[in-house]
Parts: sequence; C-alpha cells; structure tokens
Amino acid sequence: MNLSRIISGTMKWGSWGANYSSNEISELIRCAYENGINSFDHADIYGGYTTEEAFGKAFKLSGIEREKVIFISKCGIMYPCEKLQIDVKHYDYSKSHIINSVENSLSNLNTDYLDSLLLHRPSPIMNINEISDTINYLMDKKMIKSFGVSNFTVSQMSLIEKYLKVSFNQIDFSLTNYEAMFDGTLDYMQLNNIKPMAYSPLGSFFSSDNMVLTEKVKKMCSKYSCSQDEILLSWILKHESKIYPVIGTTKKDRIVKSSKVEDIEIELIDWFELLEASMGKRLP
Repeated sequence: MNLSRIISGTMKWGSWGANYSSNEISELIRCAYENGINSFDHADIYGGYTTEEAFGKAFKLSGIEREKVIFISKCGIMYPCEKLQIDVKHYDYSKSHIINSVENSLSNLNTDYLDSLLLHRPSPIMNINEISDTINYLMDKKMIKSFGVSNFTVSQMSLIEKYLKVSFNQIDFSLTNYEAMFDGTLDYMQLNNIKPMAYSPLGSFFSSDNMVLTEKVKKMCSKYSCSQDEILLSWILKHESKIYPVIGTTKKDRIVKSSKVEDIEIELIDWFELLEASMGKRLP
C-alpha cells in the first residue's frame, strides 16, 4: 500500500463537524489529492453512519480514479444514534456484523474494496478465532486488501497476531500524548512491522495552558519557517517507527500546510526540547 505519509481523516467532514455538501467535500478531496495526500481515513460510525456515504458521493464528483487513492475504514463500534436506535454503546465483532459493516462501507464509498479494514476498538469479549475467520474470508473475496486495528494495546496486538497479520494500529499519539513511546506500544509495532497511524496528532496543544510548550513551538516555527501545525506533525514524523499522522482538519489551507511537513527535518536537540517542554521536566 502506497500510503501518503499524511492521511486525511474524514470524521468531521460530515454531520459531526463541518456538515459539508457533496461539492465542498469533493473540493477537500481534490485539495488533499493534489497536494500529495492520497489516503483517506473513515469509520462506519462517523456522522452517525452517514459520512462514508457523503464522501462516496463527493468522491465520484472529484473525478479521481479509485486506484490512485487509499480508503481505510473501521468497524466494530455499535453507536446509539438515529440510524442505530439501541440503548447501549457496545462493540460487535461477530462474523455477520463485520461482513455487513464492510458491505455497507463498500456500498457507501462506491468501491469494490477497502485498502484496509481496522477494528475500531478492542472488545473485552472479542472472539479472535471468529475475527480471524472473517478477515480471511474478506481477504479471499478481495473485499479488503489488508487488516489492522485501532486503540489496541501491546498484549491485544500480540493476541490477535497469533491468528492474523496486523498491518496497522491507529493510536492516539501527539507531542502532548506521547505515552506510546514509553509503554512499549511503538516498540512492539517496530518489532512486528506494524505501521502506526496517529489520530489527534495535534493533541491538546491548542487547548493547553502549557505556556512553556507554546513558546517552544513558536520558537521552532520561527527557526523552521513554518506553522505550529507543521511543527507538531514534523515532531511525530521524526520517530523511527514511521508514524502516519491522520489529520482531521476541514480547512484547505491546513491540508496544504500539513502536506509539506515531510520537507521539515527537526534537529535532534529541538525534538527533545519540545518533548521536555511537553513533559514539564527533564528526561530521566
């Protein structure tokens, strides 16, 4: 899979955020694609099970060939909303539900296959054998090209890897949420050739009261002649596990700026200066 290093996250493009029209979403897709971002992250639940369909209609308007882009989607969360009137949010990884979810995603996105399917969150009672059988079935039918997980711990990845090759794990990671570097998560992924995707890659920076970190980021913006977004993303890119940030912006100018972060090479001492400011203390 030729993932672009920056992945465009669609969660806020629909009713959970900007509530864009088909033409507006089409323009965002083209903006991302024309700036080298060919990968789009979805989940069945986004927009209360409506955003994938909105994206699919908009993608058709964009005129971009399906084979030139990467579609990632997630399934498993049963989310109470107008389209799914249940009382309790829960997780369902039964064979019937996973297959039904993938079929719905394919229909909504107007495609014959997903480049990758991720399990959205680990369930405490997931049946690994049933999941394995289902994923192998979807692979054999060429409905999905690869398999991954999201929010899985080291032990949960290790468990599922006994039965399936995990290609991706999408985790919450940023300069302000860096625990995955120290709890073994990124180490495990490097050892097992699992590509990390980072959602919320800007973390809590823009809502934080950490003025030391704010000033350090501003200092780096001046040094590297770029925006704060670019500094935060380039800090992630420097990690040796080759993390793919999933940006959630709905603004074209921020998509364009994010697409340029690979051109920024933060110096080693600057990377640690930012980490120290975020931690609020010197490294041990």
